[in-house]
Amino acid sequence: MQDGIIVAMNRDDITHLAALARLRLEDSELEQFEAQLPAIVDYVSAVNSIADEGDTEPNPGVRPNIFRDDTITNQPNQFSDEIIQEMPHAEGRFLSVKKILNIAD
Repeated sequence: MQDGIIVAMNRDDITHLAALARLRLEDSELEQFEAQLPAIVDYVSAVNSIADEGDTEPNPGVRPNIFRDDTITNQPNQFSDEIIQEMPHAEGRFLSVKKILNIAD
């Protein structure tokens, strides 16, 4: 039912709907959909009528502040010298790494 009106879908309606969806249906599938589609339309209209009732504004509820203050847990350059010493190719404070992206212009 759609707004109190029974929706009857015949074989031609289902064939047209399948063509719009670019589907090819066999005769057995047409019979199956002819029996099932009115129930699907009824269900969707029932869901729509429930959705139309009540408040349509989303209400996520009260959310506490989940952010924390940023705090520095190590001193600047605390690990830099050790990392630079472990690198096979370094120039001053710059590290040389293998190229992994091949970007063509």
